[in-house]
Amino acid sequence: MDKRTFLKKLGLLSLAAAPSAYGIDKWVDIHSDIPASKLASNEDFWAGIRQGYRLKPDYINLENGFYCIQPTEVLEKHIRHIREVNYQGSYYMRTVQLENRRKVIKKLADLTGCSTEELALTRNTTESLDMIIGGFPWKAGDEAIMAEQDYGAMLNMFDQVAEQYGVVNKRIMVPNHPKSDEEIVKIYEDAITDKTRMIMVCHMINITGHILPVRKICDMAHKYDVQVLVDGAHAVAHFHFKIEDLNCDYYGASLHKWLSVPLGSGMLYVRKKRIKDIQPFMAEGKRNKDDITRLAHIGTKPVHTDLTIPDAIDYYNMIGPARKEERLRYLQTYWTSKVRDLPNVIVNTSADPQRACGIANVGIKGMNPSDLSKLLMDKYKVYQVAINRPGVVGCRITPNVYTTLDELDTFVAALKEIAK
Repeated sequence: MDKRTFLKKLGLLSLAAAPSAYGIDKWVDIHSDIPASKLASNEDFWAGIRQGYRLKPDYINLENGFYCIQPTEVLEKHIRHIREVNYQGSYYMRTVQLENRRKVIKKLADLTGCSTEELALTRNTTESLDMIIGGFPWKAGDEAIMAEQDYGAMLNMFDQVAEQYGVVNKRIMVPNHPKSDEEIVKIYEDAITDKTRMIMVCHMINITGHILPVRKICDMAHKYDVQVLVDGAHAVAHFHFKIEDLNCDYYGASLHKWLSVPLGSGMLYVRKKRIKDIQPFMAEGKRNKDDITRLAHIGTKPVHTDLTIPDAIDYYNMIGPARKEERLRYLQTYWTSKVRDLPNVIVNTSADPQRACGIANVGIKGMNPSDLSKLLMDKYKVYQVAINRPGVVGCRITPNVYTTLDELDTFVAALKEIAK
């Protein structure tokens, strides 16, 4: 159906009224003939998508990286799952719970591109990756490689296994503006010795938005018989990829980030041949060593959260993975291109569109990130998060599909004023 016919049927309602009155699915459908690359800058379309969210008017939310709020359609289904599980009580938990979990895992495996036998549901990326770091068969003197820019919780876990097992941790620095993939791969490769057992690498560095060449790093590492653990906290439903194409050994992600599943939802992928080597956090009854479900045992959990995963996937697929990726990248380049060359402004994210998507980091020369963050919120009502890490000093900016150009213009104007 073309847009003219659709609007005629709506009784010539305005474009802005159509989504709320007739549903986001129809709104997306009438724009289906527009390529994702062109739709990325179509503000009418994204204004319609914005209507699917309940947004707090007190500030401009540019901190979606911690937790992406659920669109109303997914939120209502989540509430429905809570009501149904509460209605059935123990009957639900003892009868259909396991079968429903298998269905959820199947849908998530189809989305992320892996086998159901290699995928487990967890509560977040930290739980997923710490399970591998802590459960790996380390021996004294083994070496692990990671980056200074990696997530703090995982770095802390590596410190713990260093103290517990005598593992030697080697931290490298990932350049914010690399000249090539090969430059990054070589940094990791140069740190490898005959004692190296594992490399941890971010798919997308959470503090800069830098997308790393994971496949190339994995291919290189496997030549040395080194396993690769990938932190994919910000990748799932942010930009398109399939785990099977990465050639990694382990992959963890948080689904309450860019997939907009309720808080407390994550996933862990373990290559089939690696499952038997990992010791779970919590013991359960005897299972086959290569059964990944033995790694996911945490006792009773809020199953209604897991039930919402398929709903979030349906919503994501309705919007369209390519449309979402193009829009997030468009929003990031929209504002970074306006400030990248300004005096006193430091953008800690590459201008190469293949190395970044929706996340970017910006700082003001000589200004503490905490002071910048506070000023942005207190004076300009722009909410974001301060980052002060080796090589990355600034504020992380993470818009979402409901973010408007007017909101980004407000943020850009604030940066320009502060930079003076």
